Amino acid sequence: MGRNVEVKARIDDQGAVLTRARSLADSGPVELSQDDTFFACPTGRLKLRVLGDGTGELIHYDRGDAAAPKPCAYVIAPVTAPAGLRDVLAQAYGAIGRVRKERTVFLVGNIRIHVDRVEGLGDFVELEVVLSHADTDERGVALADELLDRLGVAAAQRVAGSYLDLLQGTERSD
Repeated sequence: MGRNVEVKARIDDQGAVLTRARSLADSGPVELSQDDTFFACPTGRLKLRVLGDGTGELIHYDRGDAAAPKPCAYVIAPVTAPAGLRDVLAQAYGAIGRVRKERTVFLVGNIRIHVDRVEGLGDFVELEVVLSHADTDERGVALADELLDRLGVAAAQRVAGSYLDLLQGTERSD
């Protein structure tokens, strides 16, 4: 099981954030199209991600819904036939929503910067500080806060919850 610290924020000027991310990055950009279908799940969240090349990933994750950087535990399994799996999961558990986005990914050390354009929502930046077994959540939070500052993203721009919560109008606040 992997773990990271995540934080998401609305952005008004995607070009400015992309420019800053490019100047800070060790690698990237990588452009991705992602189509996420979420399923009813008794704990955490379960989504099937279909990538632009037709492959997919089944992802289960568990994290809080605070606007501040927060720990997240996740498991990812590659999927070679995502359309069929989507049908099976929808039949078995019920599909609860879908999120489509264009994502630009940069790496800064152990931090993934995602600059997202989300269908129906607009532009966001999301950071994932990948934690090793020796890393603490507090260290991940400090790194996320520092990188958001360097990207020019204010604390007031942060959002709680997921893109699905925002699309459904069910975002929880701190």
